[in-house]
Amino acid sequence: MFKAPRKPAVDQPTTMLKLGGAASGEKAGRAEGDAERTSKFVALRNPDDPANRKPPQAAQTAQTAQTSEAPKAPRTGVTAARPHVGPDRTTQQPLPPKPPLDLLAELTNTPPPPETPLRTTVRRVKIWTPLVLLLVIILGVVQSMRPLPAPTLDLTAQDSFTFEGGKPQIPWPDSGQAALDVQGIGSFGSSGDQKPVPIASVAKVMTAYVILRDHPLKSGAEGPKIKIDQAAEDQSDAGDESTVNVYAGDSISEREALKAVLIASANNVARLLARWDAGSEKAFVEKMNAAAKDLGMTNTTYTDPSGLNNTTVSTAVDQVKLAKEAMKSPAFREVAAMMSYNDYKGVNHGNWNHLVGHNGVVGIKTGTTTSALGNLVFAAKKEVGGETRTIVGAVVRQPDVGGGILDAALDASDELIRAAQDTLQSSTILKKGSVVGYVDDGLGGRTPVVATKDVKAVGWGGLTVKLTFEADEVPHAAKAGTKVGTLTVGDGGTSGAVKVPVALGEVLVEPGLSDKLTRLG
Repeated sequence: MFKAPRKPAVDQPTTMLKLGGAASGEKAGRAEGDAERTSKFVALRNPDDPANRKPPQAAQTAQTAQTSEAPKAPRTGVTAARPHVGPDRTTQQPLPPKPPLDLLAELTNTPPPPETPLRTTVRRVKIWTPLVLLLVIILGVVQSMRPLPAPTLDLTAQDSFTFEGGKPQIPWPDSGQAALDVQGIGSFGSSGDQKPVPIASVAKVMTAYVILRDHPLKSGAEGPKIKIDQAAEDQSDAGDESTVNVYAGDSISEREALKAVLIASANNVARLLARWDAGSEKAFVEKMNAAAKDLGMTNTTYTDPSGLNNTTVSTAVDQVKLAKEAMKSPAFREVAAMMSYNDYKGVNHGNWNHLVGHNGVVGIKTGTTTSALGNLVFAAKKEVGGETRTIVGAVVRQPDVGGGILDAALDASDELIRAAQDTLQSSTILKKGSVVGYVDDGLGGRTPVVATKDVKAVGWGGLTVKLTFEADEVPHAAKAGTKVGTLTVGDGGTSGAVKVPVALGEVLVEPGLSDKLTRLG
């Protein structure tokens, strides 16, 4: 065994290398072998470096300690330990090597360059540019896929037309009330104080209107059979009112019943129709008043279906409103225009309106009583500008002037009819091919619309008529000449208005991609 040499008292053991031990005095003269060759101290640090210098006392202490700690001679028979050759081990152990990935990261990761306004701007552009481009692409796809707005038809032509000349002089009756219109064109006006007064059998116009509304008849059709009840037969012999003879148990057609009401002015058949339609006369009268309200007849009240009651009252203006609606029914027009008819028993009944069949008069209904005086609602035809116009009017409460109250009403009506026929005139407003409007595709595109034929208006001096568009379902694309609507001159709600088809003047093209992408609405 041998003792390990004590660590030298040196604060920096790596300062120098110690090679071998000092030679003894007795062996100084002998040549050194390879194993006994003395070592040289090689300074690892510059001894002149102030940081490596030690105070003299410390150096002496270290030398003393080194001398005192010299290894003792080994005992006899024990092999001495070979002195250590090479540098002493350091007291500080090296750190373990880092993983390769960490070393690679340290070599490749470089610190960012210092921040500048330019670098900040460039970085923001790099970040936001792809996002903005993506949003633009999405917006473009959405815009191109959105449904197109529905095209609209806009009128650019004049929206009204006024006929030249002064207002015509209408021969209004001196007493009572009167009103005069041309269906689909306008009104000549009215005369008298339009207050509700008894209208007698003129009330049967509303009776026929409600029956045909509830039970429509086609042109020439007879309609359903109506069984005559005992009340209708009993009232046939009433001497103080107009009736026709009918017998309980018999049946008459709806058309014959209307003839009896409008031509023969049969009160008993008017009441029969009321019971047949509504179950009772009272219920039917409620229907009559409801219809009057719907037609805007604000000064009209019905209390019976025949008009015999003095409490059934109206005005000339209100009766013209009703007559224009009633004349829309083909069956009503056919019956009202008859001068006479034969009933189911073969008995002939003449029309109380003696104007029918003369001077274009085609109806409608008379009404006379001693309290209501003479009343007549009339209709007459006049051909103007290649079109047939219908004149509708009424006179109410016409007194006897020597020939009877009925003749007074007929004479006053005849004068009004002739005056209206004489004043009607036709004028061309627009020529065929004239641009009357445009189709707006909703994205800024406009395609002209033209009249397919001459647009004519019928009226009288000083009259102003309206021009309106009624659009069809306009496509997004269509050929030139495609009908897209109707131009109406006058009152479009009536059959007498002038209506001219309008068509595309050019090809209607669907909006392009650029229009789709840039639309905002």
